Amino acid sequence: MKTEISFLGVKFDNPIVLASGILGVTAASMKRCIDLGAGGVTIKSLSMEPREGHVNPTMAGYDNYFLNAVGLSNPGVKEGVKEIIKFKKMCSAPIIGSIFGGSVEEFGETAEIICESPIDILEINISCPNVKEEFGSPYAYDPKAAAAITKKVKEATSKHNIPVSTKLSPNAWNITEIAKACKEAGADAVTAVNTVSGMTIDTSFQTPLLTNKSGGVSGPALKPIAVKAVWDVYDACNMPIIATGGVTSGDDAIEMMLAGGELVGVGSAVFWRGPEVFKIIVDEMKQYMTNNNIDSLASIIGKAHTS
Repeated sequence: MKTEISFLGVKFDNPIVLASGILGVTAASMKRCIDLGAGGVTIKSLSMEPREGHVNPTMAGYDNYFLNAVGLSNPGVKEGVKEIIKFKKMCSAPIIGSIFGGSVEEFGETAEIICESPIDILEINISCPNVKEEFGSPYAYDPKAAAAITKKVKEATSKHNIPVSTKLSPNAWNITEIAKACKEAGADAVTAVNTVSGMTIDTSFQTPLLTNKSGGVSGPALKPIAVKAVWDVYDACNMPIIATGGVTSGDDAIEMMLAGGELVGVGSAVFWRGPEVFKIIVDEMKQYMTNNNIDSLASIIGKAHTS
């Protein structure tokens, strides 16, 4: 029974990876996710300069969804690189870097710095839904902007032979067009998807619960939206996909792979099932393999498209 996945030439012991923004802040927190069963980790998105993010309250969890407007808080790419180096000294598991910026040039500059660290893959976060006031509408809505950023980042990563995955937004009505533009600009893969825009109102105070008013919805409520995005991108682009959004069980992860995902990002599931969720999901996937006489997880990637 093989759970290993080779993604963009990088070997993952299993396809479950820590999604960006959840736990992946320090080397120790990322190493713990590996110890708890993740096949790889994605560091929290890093910017050129440190960011404090939004004022609390920034998060709220409910039965079927999690809402956050943390605001891309991070210590800056130079400090993030230190944590990446520490992580690689602690274990050999793959680590996916993640960056964002306020302009095409800033994406390129940030990529230049993070590529000096031992990342295995670089994810370009062009799709965070809760920083509109600071950065304007996400670049993930505009094919030309998404392509320009992807091309600029590829110029930096190609010197280090580091593959790139551009992270797409479920809010984009033209997500396959965005994916195609990124592919043509040099993206080796796409990550589908980031959180979807949402809001909750505190009825006691009759005001939006989050200081930022709106935020990003993750958790089970996001899953069918994410599955459809993965399906559409796989159909339209025939390129490697990191499928993420609402995965909380082994069956969810299998569903993502059947839709076309090769790796499966897991994030807010730790809210419902605890930090042990990575091993739990992998064990549930193994049980599915046993029940369905599947020898290798790689064999089910995109299989729903042919059945």
